[in-house]
Amino acid sequence: MLAQQIINGLTLGGVYAIIALGYTMVYGILELINFAHGEIYMLGAYAGIIFFGLFTAIGLTSYSLPLSIVLTLILSIIFCSSYGFTIEKIAYKPLRKAPRLSPLISAIGVSIFLQNYVMLTQGATDRVFPYLFGAAGFDFIGARVTYLQSFIIAISALLMLSLHFFVARTMIGKAMRAVAQDRVMASLVGINIDTVISTTFVIGSGLAAVAGMMVAMYYGLVNYSIGYIAGIKAFTAAVLGGIGSIPGAMFGGIVLGLVEAMGAAYISSEYKDAYAFVILIIILLIKPAGLFGKSTEDRYK
Repeated sequence: MLAQQIINGLTLGGVYAIIALGYTMVYGILELINFAHGEIYMLGAYAGIIFFGLFTAIGLTSYSLPLSIVLTLILSIIFCSSYGFTIEKIAYKPLRKAPRLSPLISAIGVSIFLQNYVMLTQGATDRVFPYLFGAAGFDFIGARVTYLQSFIIAISALLMLSLHFFVARTMIGKAMRAVAQDRVMASLVGINIDTVISTTFVIGSGLAAVAGMMVAMYYGLVNYSIGYIAGIKAFTAAVLGGIGSIPGAMFGGIVLGLVEAMGAAYISSEYKDAYAFVILIIILLIKPAGLFGKSTEDRYK
């Protein structure tokens, strides 16, 4: 039973961690909480359903199911990344020098707009993602692990490791760290601030798209409001780990998923959404900066 809940928690925690990375990256660069990030995740889920439905209609899924899934994932990433890029240019860039409350209000406005936009265009009822993998899986340390769960855990781990390598080793990653430490000094040494910020939004939105599609595959149902609660939980994970810290977002997401799975199994599933916030309150009372919280100059390390 315990092993099974750990597997379930890792599956859910991997998704939370991927969404939380988008929050923490944007905060690290702009010190802005992008409350529309949960809606980007929701768009990724809808995009996955639409693109996969298209490939089913033209017969590609009958020819090669893995190819269809990969193409659906790539197109969903492109779709959501373009939304993230556009939102940054329209809703956030004009407000960079405005009072701190202004971009926050703008982010909430974008969130509400996207929810209603999807509700009007896709309907208020649930949309269904095909049940592709069934209950097929394997036994591991006394737990039943489905192939879909192993796929989600593997993809989540791969994305988290890839992002850590990207930020630590690539030129644009180093530029992101420099902008997070001191935006003015970074611009003085020739770093294009606009490019760095846009890249951050594109990467964060692409990660949210992956999370959205994985959740659509895992639960099979999607609606226009799923971005709100997932966004709040991912924000909780980012704060839990230390907002602005990439390793913190990863760790916070995993802890959040494990706490939720354990609480639902051993206490009550009716309050599973509350357990995360209880843990958050406890952590913030003990360590207000979060478990991996760092000063501004040390962000992204």
